Amino acid sequence: MIIGAQLYTVRNFCQTPEGLRSSLRRCAEMGYRAVQLSGVCEYDPAEMSDMLAEFGLEAPLTHTPFSRITGQTDAVISEHRVFGARYIGLGSMPDLKKSGCDVGLLDRNLALLAPAVEKIREAGMVFMYHNHNMEFARTESGELLLEHIAKALPADCTGITLDCYWVTAGGGDPAYWLRRLSGRVDCIHLKDMVYSGEDSAVRMAPVGRGNLNHRAIVDAAKDAGVRYAFVEQDHCYGEDPFDCLKESLDSLRALGCAD
Repeated sequence: MIIGAQLYTVRNFCQTPEGLRSSLRRCAEMGYRAVQLSGVCEYDPAEMSDMLAEFGLEAPLTHTPFSRITGQTDAVISEHRVFGARYIGLGSMPDLKKSGCDVGLLDRNLALLAPAVEKIREAGMVFMYHNHNMEFARTESGELLLEHIAKALPADCTGITLDCYWVTAGGGDPAYWLRRLSGRVDCIHLKDMVYSGEDSAVRMAPVGRGNLNHRAIVDAAKDAGVRYAFVEQDHCYGEDPFDCLKESLDSLRALGCAD
């Protein structure tokens, strides 16, 4: 299992080509071998390929806007092929949370995705859906939205980028869902969860600093055949996000999650 850095963690440093290049270099220097491209400035795919090679990195996964996946599928596939990304990821289903988890809206979006997902499969790539906590809402029939999505999109061409923090925030058990989705979780997201007395709220934290059972998560990830575990800390609450990425990497290596 290769440990990667989700660049969304350091997105504020990646809003110019120079900042993106510096961030890639810093991730490589701290020991990451892979990155996920998300929340960064626009980039030329060929230049991205050159930078990744220069720093000894790979970028197997992106988060790509829904409108581009569904409306510019061929271009998205071509761009990913240039820098060697096999996984075309969607960070969130449009308006799912805003709609109150409306199943009708979800189904309309899934219908729009279906042709793109098939094209991605034909190109030898995999569409990856990233969950938040809202996918653990239940439909009137009692089915979880995550189950609904997994059933609607073919298993042979759709993976789930299981975000273990958001699984927990939705009331689920990450280890259970990793094993249940075995074969569809080539990529996952890891961060920790803490209770902050500062604002009496649940917060994100570097792996190893919080209360998630990462020993069980790592073991389940290995059982499920996870290929890439990306550290993604959406909020660092004033701490240096690069320091947070390094702390998470060190904790994961101590757990035997070594690449």
